[in-house]
Amino acid sequence: MRAIAALAILMVLVGCGSGASRGHSARSQYATASASGPIASACMRSDRKARSGALCGCIQQVAHMTLSDADQKRGATFWSEPQRAQEVRQSDNVFNEAFWKRWKNFGQTSEAMCS
Repeated sequence: MRAIAALAILMVLVGCGSGASRGHSARSQYATASASGPIASACMRSDRKARSGALCGCIQQVAHMTLSDADQKRGATFWSEPQRAQEVRQSDNVFNEAFWKRWKNFGQTSEAMCS
C-alpha cells in the first residue's frame, strides 16, 4: 500500500497532464513557463506520454518555490529509482520524515499549479 502511495506521488509529478486533455482551454501561467533544474531534467527523461517542456518546466518552477536545491536533487533521483522514494517514505529517520513532508507538499502544489 505504501509503495502505491509513493508511486502515486511520482505519477502526479510527471503525469499531471495538460489542462487541454481535460477540455480546459486555459492553463495556469506556470504550466506555460519553462524552467531548468534537476526536477525538469528528470521529468523530461521520463517515459510518460504527458511530459512536455512546458509541463516539466512548470513542475520545476514549483520545485524552485517549495524545495531547496538539495531536496530537488534528492527527489529527482526518484524518477530513476522509485524504490528510493519508498524507502524514504517508510523511514523512521526524522530527516527523511521532514523531507517527505516537503516532497508531498511539492507534489500537491505541482498538481494544483501545473494541471
